Amino acid sequence: MDLQSLVAGFRNAAPLGELEQAWQWNLNPVLHFAGALRGDGKRLLQTNQRGKHDESLARAVLSFAREHEEGLIGGERFIGFAEGFSAPGYAFDTVAAAVPQVHGHHKAQNPDLTAVTYIVFPGYACEFSGRESLAEAEARYAKMLHPAEIGREPVPFLKMRFDNPRTGGGSTNPGRALSYERILLQEIPQLENAVGGFVEFENRHGKVWRTDWDGGWTLTESEAEDSSPREVGLDELLVFAADRLRD
Repeated sequence: MDLQSLVAGFRNAAPLGELEQAWQWNLNPVLHFAGALRGDGKRLLQTNQRGKHDESLARAVLSFAREHEEGLIGGERFIGFAEGFSAPGYAFDTVAAAVPQVHGHHKAQNPDLTAVTYIVFPGYACEFSGRESLAEAEARYAKMLHPAEIGREPVPFLKMRFDNPRTGGGSTNPGRALSYERILLQEIPQLENAVGGFVEFENRHGKVWRTDWDGGWTLTESEAEDSSPREVGLDELLVFAADRLRD
């Protein structure tokens, strides 16, 4: 497959500024794409933008991805990432890369292109663990992160489970599952007066904490030297939980 001719031949394709072997194209006024070939011309690094479009950000993402390609797509990670990214006007600090099994782009019209395409996008370090299973990577990419929206806020990596006898709410999965920060911060206050209730949460580093109700909120860190529960106020607990998701 002549990847360069294929990409350069996309409808509305044009060179992406001064970035070598890189092009931008769009399907409509809403969807904008840009891609750059790696040095040997056998792999496409593609970045997508929906709605708000910023060519300079696309160039910055692709340039950074080229420089950190080995770290981004090497190994067996389904979503790779490299920290240290920055772009004027944005708070992004990381570039991530979704492997073909996760993103599925070009699958309908050119499945051979899918196999050599890696979708790279700007993000935040707190969003990636490097241990995502294929199912988790698919969920993060397709449903949770909205990677094509360049004005988005961070969606910290979080896995949790909980049970609340008072409200009847709780997890249906056997272990901790992906969730949103707002769910965690919503369920912790709901533990009040829920005897036997708990919320357990895990951040991107794999660290796990559990809060229980025992006449007040208690907090336990699973791998701490002193793993005994300590009493903690609700406001302090909510700040602590939110901070740990951004570690």
